[in-house]
Formats: sequence, structure tokens, C-alpha cells
Amino acid sequence: MHTPPSRPGPSAASDPDGTVLAVTQPTAGGATTPPAGSSNVLPTGTRLGEFEIAGVLGEGGFGIVYRAIDHSLKREVALKEYMPAALASRLPDFSVTIKSEQHRPTFEVGLKSFINEARLLAQFDHPALVKVFRFWAANGTAYMAMPLYEGGTLKQALRARAAPPDEAWLRKLLVPLLDALELLHGADCLHRDISPDNILLVGGDRADPKPLLLDFGAARRVIGEHTQALTVILKPGFAPIEQYDEIPGMKQGPWTDLYALAAVVHFAITGRAPAPSVGRVMHDAHEPLAQTARGRYGDAFLAAIDRALAPRPADRPRSVAEFRRSLAAVAQPAERERASGAPASPPVPKRAPRVGRAIVWGAALGLALIVAAGLAIQTMRQRDERALAAASESLTQPVRPAVAPQTAAEPVAAKPADGTPNASAATAPPAAETPKKSAPRPAERVAARPASPAPAQTAEPALAQGASDAVDDETPRRAARPLWAQRALREGRDCLVARDFTCTIRRAEAVLKADPEDPAAQRLLKLARAGQEAALSSDWKMR
Repeated sequence: MHTPPSRPGPSAASDPDGTVLAVTQPTAGGATTPPAGSSNVLPTGTRLGEFEIAGVLGEGGFGIVYRAIDHSLKREVALKEYMPAALASRLPDFSVTIKSEQHRPTFEVGLKSFINEARLLAQFDHPALVKVFRFWAANGTAYMAMPLYEGGTLKQALRARAAPPDEAWLRKLLVPLLDALELLHGADCLHRDISPDNILLVGGDRADPKPLLLDFGAARRVIGEHTQALTVILKPGFAPIEQYDEIPGMKQGPWTDLYALAAVVHFAITGRAPAPSVGRVMHDAHEPLAQTARGRYGDAFLAAIDRALAPRPADRPRSVAEFRRSLAAVAQPAERERASGAPASPPVPKRAPRVGRAIVWGAALGLALIVAAGLAIQTMRQRDERALAAASESLTQPVRPAVAPQTAAEPVAAKPADGTPNASAATAPPAAETPKKSAPRPAERVAARPASPAPAQTAEPALAQGASDAVDDETPRRAARPLWAQRALREGRDCLVARDFTCTIRRAEAVLKADPEDPAAQRLLKLARAGQEAALSSDWKMR
């Protein structure tokens, strides 16, 4: 129940974002009054049980957020009221009523969703998720009481900056947000409303950001769905294609929130949201961050964001853990660089054209593509994953006597076609398909050619043979190889496993610039180029 106000409220302005639980510059006494022309806001001094309205923090189309005093616990809180202005109005006794009976079903489904959202948030206790102290239904509507978070939205902070945030700041921002999403996803919940104006920076824009995911907008979403008003429930640029409709093969899942979060990073870097996902599915004119922001952020960081922004759900990371791994692939080298003051790898130079080597590469790549085509017909995609992982793992491992027997693949036909050491099935999306065989060096061509046209029987042994060859002469070189080159090869191997072929090529070329005869770098470059060609060929076949 409530009581009428005992005093009028001082004047102030409302928050245009509507659902922001933030006060960066409160007026005298910390109270605000409804904006001019608004008749739905509860006056200052209204009592709702133990809570007393002290002002307005924000008013949107589906709810109002008040500053309130909790007299039972002697603290200030944020109090949110379900108030869809298009469907309901305020009566003189401050209760809420629908404007027309035809609006009743829509109003009630929104009310139920509001309560369910409050119940859901009350179950979690995470610093990046809004905490709900209490929720209840009364006066023809519903309320939820939450902590009073001071700060501004991420959108406001980015607009106020003179330059985009650097990679270190963005990584600090992502860590708690990903942890919160992982908690939600583990409970079979999706946020589905992530955007820069729905992320609060508690304490403001600081070197160590404290992001907070604001409300899920559940009432807004279900009302929009009930009235078929997609423009009401979705934010273009931040909503992936699967949120527009239940499209076969495009179900919503953790990848839905990851798309929106990656779009937030895109907004932070470029100052604008990505192109709307509906248009990208028909004709993708989106420019990847790997192109537009290259040089200002790490290559693999940009690649991870670009992958999460893929228009098709199947091309995105399937979970927070997978997305986190792709981000972590370069976090360690970057931090070592800052700690030591030495670059993790030298700048990637533009290679001068070398005609002889270009001919060798061209012939090798052509042969690799022919073998890959044969394998695509006769073998399963899972074996590609295992062969590539086994080969790339051997590139940068120290040479031990136990490794020697693995290089003796001399009669090639004697080894079974599927004799890979790991029998686990691959789960990556089809677009991430990689080749089984790298391009052989000229000296290998005779040994690698089968006696009869059966490429599927020789591809995997030849791949393992090529990887072992790169390690055979590694012992004397490893001692003399500079630390930055060793790091570059490790990073290149990690990129290869993650199917970031561009990253692998750059790392290998950097090492070859300093030592053109480095065998590990040569083999890494061959594997990456062959994998890149085969992946492009596979993607074209899928279309």
C-alpha cells in the first residue's frame, strides 16, 4: 500500500535513457520530480510500504525508476515500477489502471515478465549483475527494490572520451561481463538486451572499470513481441539476426549475447554500432575490425571480436568459455610485452617479392588444394581437426628422443588413412574447417605421391611427416633463436590451432624475415597458407 506525498518535490530533469539506475550529479537533496507533462510519476514523499519516494532517476516507455529511502534498513535504494505508458495510466489514488480493455492481455503479459525478471535477478549475486533486494505486486502493478548504483552508462562515458579506449581497458571491461553472462547461461538464461546504454560503469569512467549489466528489459521485449513491434524490442546493430524471428537453424543461445557484447566493443572502438544484422545476412557490407582497427589493437583480439560478430550463429563462439579462450590467445604475450618493455614480436614487414620462392609456394599450394579436395570427398571433417592439431603441436615443442619414431613414416602407404592419435570428434562449426595436408617441399613430392589415385590414404601421414621435418633440425637452431622469435612461433602455433591463419602467417613471416631458413617458421607458414586456402574453398562449397 501507499500513502499520499507529504511534501512537494524539488525540480530536476529526468534521465533520457529511461532505465538507467545512475545519478552522477544529483540535485539539492538528491531528489528529482517528474519531467514536464508527465502524469505517471509518483510524487516525492509517496510511501510504498517501508519505501519512500525521494525522486526520479529515469522514466522510460515501460517503467519508472525512483530514488527511494528504505526506512526499515535506513538506506537509499533504486525502486523500479512497471508502468507501460502506452497501455496504462495513473489514477488519483496513485494506483495503475489499463487505458482500455483491449490492452489488458498485453499489459498482463508484460507485468508477468517484469515479476519473472525480478525473481530471476534475485537468484544471482554477481558484481556485474543488478541485485534485487525485494519485489512485489501491488496497486495494479509491480515493483522491485535494488541497490542505488552511482555512475553513468558506458555509452555516456565513451561519448565523453577524446579517443577510443585501448585494448587493456576493453579487456578489463569484458572480464566481469563475461563472468556474469557465463553465470546466466549456466542457469539457461539469456540477457538479450546488451548495449552501451544498458551497461553502467559503477563509479564512473575509471582505469579499472566496474561494469554492471542493467535490467534485461523483459517487459519491453514481451510487450513488443505481443504487439509485433520489433522496433520496440530490438536495438539495431546490437541485436543478432536470430532475435528478429525464429529462423530454422538460427536458434538463440549464448552466442546471441556474445554477438551483442562484441557489438559493444565495436561501438567502443569505432564510435558506431555495426550494421544491422538483418541487412548483413542478405548483403554483408560490414568492415571487420581486423581491417578498420588494425595496428591500434592486437590482431587476435580483433579477430575474436570479429568472429563473435559473424552474422550466422553457427560461425560464432558457442559459449563464453570458447570466446574467452580466443581472447586469451593473445593476452599473455601482450602482458609480457608491457612487463618486459620488449616487443612480443617485431613489426611485420612487407616482404619483397621473390620470384623463385613464389613459384615454389604456388606449386605447393596447388598440390595442397588438390589433396584437400580429394580428402573432402573421401574423409570426415573430424580427422582434419586431429591432423592439424597434431601437426601444429609438434612445431614448437622441444625435441626429445621419444619424438624420433614419429618422423619415420617411410613407407607412406603402410600407415592407415585414419591413423591419427586422437579419436575425439570435432565440434567446431563447418565454416572453421581446416585442411589435412600442408604443401610439401620440393624434396618431398616424390615420396608423397601415391602409387595409385588415393589421396585420402597419404594425406595424414604426409602432414605428420612435414611437421616432424620442421622439428628434426630444431635442436641447434633453438639455442640460437632470439626470445622474440620463440614467442612468435608459440603465438603462431596458438593462432593455427585457433584457425586464425592470418595471425599465424604474420608470426611466421616475422621470424623468416630475420632467418629465412628457419625450418619451424617455414613449416608454420606452409600449414597456415594451406589451411587458409582450404577453409576458403570449404566455405565456398557450403554456400
